[in-house]
Amino acid sequence: MPRYAELVYDGFWFSPEREMLQALINTSQEFVTGIVRLKLYKGNVIVIGRSSPMSLYAKDLVTFEDDRGAYDQKDAQGFIRLNALRLRTLARRRKRGMA
Repeated sequence: MPRYAELVYDGFWFSPEREMLQALINTSQEFVTGIVRLKLYKGNVIVIGRSSPMSLYAKDLVTFEDDRGAYDQKDAQGFIRLNALRLRTLARRRKRGMA
């Protein structure tokens, strides 16, 4: 968004860069719809509720126990390994640099 704002501020409304960013924004917001409830109090805005017919949230999937097979505990092991790979690689590189 800072880049988009910069392009608009600098007068590049009709530039290809702004149009590409606009296409990205439009695509990312394609299924955004619903209601957000806000509380206004002493200059603050607090979200107190939200709902959408397009929401991906499903109450029956927010548990690791009875999720009707949506989540397999074995999936976590691969996820953790994959995310740790970059950290192990960085640690090896740092260790080599100090040796």
